[in-house]
Amino acid sequence: MVHVYTGNGKGKTTAALGLAFRAIGQGLNVHMVQFMKGGADYGEVLLAKKCPNFTISQFGRSGFVDRLNPDNIDIDYAKKGLKYACDLAEGGECDILILDEINVAVAWNLIGLDEVVDLINGRSADVELVLTGRHASEEIIGLSDYVTEMREIKHPYEGGISARAGIEY
Repeated sequence: MVHVYTGNGKGKTTAALGLAFRAIGQGLNVHMVQFMKGGADYGEVLLAKKCPNFTISQFGRSGFVDRLNPDNIDIDYAKKGLKYACDLAEGGECDILILDEINVAVAWNLIGLDEVVDLINGRSADVELVLTGRHASEEIIGLSDYVTEMREIKHPYEGGISARAGIEY
């Protein structure tokens, strides 16, 4: 099936990781492809190094992508990530494939919506697919079996509190 975690609230990647850890506990193989993320010591990346059936591959650089004027390197990373994800989705090498922040990569025109739709439709029937990130398109939502929208009501960032290791990353 296809899962989508979207919305402007915190918890999209965290929800996908919760599903991943549940699956790992049942002996399933999970692969997370992270778009627009790289180089940082995200807690999930550190933990994946300790889990034999959980792999994370990052396709991005450290720092933020300029939404209105992305660098060519950001586009190149996203395209490489999509190609890698397509190969995983078609090959059936993992039971669960998480495409972290792919909705944002589409919304910011780093990769095409049609390419993601092709990935969804062309995946192996044995691969459970999870797409995270704000701005999930109506087309992706329509193709999905589970759709959850996280809505921000209150966040410490509004009060000037910076991201904290182990909580936000």
